Formats: sequence, structure tokens, C-alpha cells
Amino acid sequence: MPVTIRDVARRLNLSVTTVSRALAGYDDVAETTRQRVITAAREMGYMPQYAARQLRRQRTETIGIVFPTMGTRFSDPFFGEFMAGVGDEASRRNYDLLVSVAPAGKSEQDNYQRLVNSRRVDGFVLARMRIEDWRIRYLLHEEIPFVSFGRSETDEKAPHIGVDGCAGICELVRHLVSLGNRRIAFIGAPPVLTLSRDREEGYRKGMREAGIDVDPDLMSVSDLTSAGGYETAKKLLDYDPPPTAIIGVNDLTALGVIRAAQERGLSVGEDIAIAGFDGIETGKHWHPPLTTVYQPVYEIGRRVCDMLVAIIEGKETIQIETLIQPKLIIRQSTVP
Repeated sequence: MPVTIRDVARRLNLSVTTVSRALAGYDDVAETTRQRVITAAREMGYMPQYAARQLRRQRTETIGIVFPTMGTRFSDPFFGEFMAGVGDEASRRNYDLLVSVAPAGKSEQDNYQRLVNSRRVDGFVLARMRIEDWRIRYLLHEEIPFVSFGRSETDEKAPHIGVDGCAGICELVRHLVSLGNRRIAFIGAPPVLTLSRDREEGYRKGMREAGIDVDPDLMSVSDLTSAGGYETAKKLLDYDPPPTAIIGVNDLTALGVIRAAQERGLSVGEDIAIAGFDGIETGKHWHPPLTTVYQPVYEIGRRVCDMLVAIIEGKETIQIETLIQPKLIIRQSTVP
């Protein structure tokens, strides 16, 4: 027979109410009593009845993430780091993490509707934000809590934690210009994504500050994968003259660019400078190591989850919008 709160109360000669409130952490129970209850419960092997507790609180204590499978799927280390941060913080807060995967579009919408209608989650973490994002509009209408990594123009007051991609890429352009580069190419992401617009804006701003006209031929769009970066870079390197530097919108794109350059017999860092954005661990150990604009993805995942739990539990948050400044990390792919 499983140990119940009544068994713990009987052993300590306390009321069931006192034991229950002590285990729930209510501050109207003396600390010495609370410690006695916790110790006895642990010794007796008491396990809380989560289903009953969740019913009382009208919460599932579960956070949902729906990943669209467009582009990188789960091959991008960015997602692994982000999910690790969200998952670790959820575990620390005694929440479960439900991960759902669906193709972008109708199936993705179906996944959200199914999870919302079944009330299987208390709230959602959103990533890879789009400039016009139906997810925000839908969740606001359904009054379901959410926090996003990145912002959207759908509702600028929606709770989010973002990274200043414009400032990060602008600083990267300054670095490349300081090395003497003027034919600087930029490989962007699908234009529906907010990150693509922000980072392209940083590229244009950096070129403008340097007094360099942007050559439309040196601006391309890829799919955030190393394969996409590789194929796009081959086309850029066919130009006469070719670019002396190439910026990938993310690190995976830049790693594909390095491969394409090396196949042409170019020495990366000497003949051509290549850089990315994200700061994934793989880039640090590439050959040569990749110059990148670093964003603390794991820590952002933890903070997004922390903010979401605060909203779910009705706690007042100091701010629902946070903008983090990324950091330029210079390595041998731009400076030999």
C-alpha cells in the first residue's frame, strides 16, 4: 500500500491539513514543523499524488514545445542547446516538458490546437519566430500562456527574450572591414523569420557605416543548414571577382561555406574570411575554428522557461521583454 499524507500525519501526531500545507511549502507552517514533516515523509517513502494536486490547481505542470520540421529539423545544435536549457529549468521547477514535432503549416497548427483543446500543457515555449506569427495570435485568443525566444511584429508586447541580431552582425561587419574586406557577402535565412530580417539589417547597417555599397549579387538566402550554406557559397565563389568575406546567418550555414571554400583550394582565414552567428560548440572545434557572434542559447532557454512558469503561476514579472546583447568571438576563420 502506498504511504499517504494521513499516514505521515498519524506518525507525527499532526493534522492532515498541517502535513499537507507543510509539504506544499505554505508559510503559515512553522519551519521546524515543516522540516519534521519533510523528514518523516522521506523516511516513510511518501510520494505526492500529482494527479490530485494538478486537479486542485487546475494545472498539468507541463510545458509544451512544438518544433516545425522545416529546414534544420533537429540537426542544428542550436535547438539542442535551447531545449537543454528549457528542460533543465522545467525540471528544477517540477514541470515536465512535452515536445511535439510537426511540418510547418497546417500540421503545425493542428498540433497546437490538439494540445490546447486537450489542456495537456499549461503553456508554450516558442522559437524561430516569424515576422507575422499566427502562433502568437492564436495563443492570445485562447488565453494560453507562452514565452518566445525572439520577437514578432504580430504583437510586440508578447512576452519574449530576444538577442540583438542587428547589433551582432553589424559588429561582425566592422571586424571584417577592419581586416581590409570590402566585398562582403551575406547568406540569409528564409525571409519569414524575424532573425533573418534583423541580421540582414545589421549587415546593411555595417556596410553603410563603412561607406560600402551593398551589392545585391552578394546577398543570398539559404535554409539555415550546412548543406544550404555549401550550395549557396559555391555560387558566390563563382563571381568575378568573388567575395573576400562571407557571413552566414547562422553557424551551420558558415560551416557549409568553409567546406565550399576549401574545395576551391582557398585558405580560410587568409584567402577568404568566413563567419557565422550562434556560437555553437561545433564551430569552436572546426578547421579552422569559426569566428561567430555568440548568443547564450542554453541560458536563454532557462530564462524563457522561468518566465513562462512565472506567468503560469500568476506571479508578477518585472518585465516581459528582454533584449540580450550578443558577443563577437574572433577565431581563425577570419584572422589566421
